[in-house]
Amino acid sequence: MIKVTIYNEFCHEKFDEEVKKIYPDGIHKAIAAFLSEEDDITVRTVTLDDEECGLTEEVLNDTDVLLWWGHLRHGDVPDAVADRVKNAVLKGMGFIALHSAHHSKPFTRLMGTTCNVSWREDGDLERLWVTNPAHPIAQGIDTYFEVEHEEMYAEPFGIPEPDELVFIGWYEGGEVFRSGCCYKRGNGRIFYFQPGHETYPTYHNPAVQRVIKNAVRWAAPVKRDAELVCPHVKKLKVGVPGSFR
Repeated sequence: MIKVTIYNEFCHEKFDEEVKKIYPDGIHKAIAAFLSEEDDITVRTVTLDDEECGLTEEVLNDTDVLLWWGHLRHGDVPDAVADRVKNAVLKGMGFIALHSAHHSKPFTRLMGTTCNVSWREDGDLERLWVTNPAHPIAQGIDTYFEVEHEEMYAEPFGIPEPDELVFIGWYEGGEVFRSGCCYKRGNGRIFYFQPGHETYPTYHNPAVQRVIKNAVRWAAPVKRDAELVCPHVKKLKVGVPGSFR
């Protein structure tokens, strides 16, 4: 089983009636609902208002893949929690940054850049083109899929060059954006996925759900270290290769 933890700051859903209608139990619960349909995935959810954001060492050690959604309150995430998440990724935990999580503390720490974007919120149609059809995250997706209404994000996107680019988003205003980016940091795999603005029902879109399910499986740990160390090692016995007993 892949153990998934979903973090959501759970802010908009409490005061914005439009968001509450779309995600009455919170964005984290909507994502948990479709991930829980999968036989190989178990899900827990945590929020900003939980103690330590719900992301204690024990929780992270018991998490294979962490999904992160945040927007208004990135700055309220304690630095200690952000560093804890970063270190868990370096050890091997998968990390999926959703939408405005490009500005979250864990993601910017892992990228080492501003992660700034150009943006416009007026409900543009977004068409996401598959740039790497053979990639595991793109499986079950056609040449492209569409999100009827989405916040526009545009290049330049202040991130390091992705190790692999899976999706490019195009908007009806003509803008383009690297909407599905893969990275490796230490032993951990990272996927940034752009769609998911809170005032649109993006996480009810079947193609978006398929991408996130695929990403969870792709990001699941291959190797996980118990701790981050810089070990001192002894010199091997000198001799001809193959002659050791």
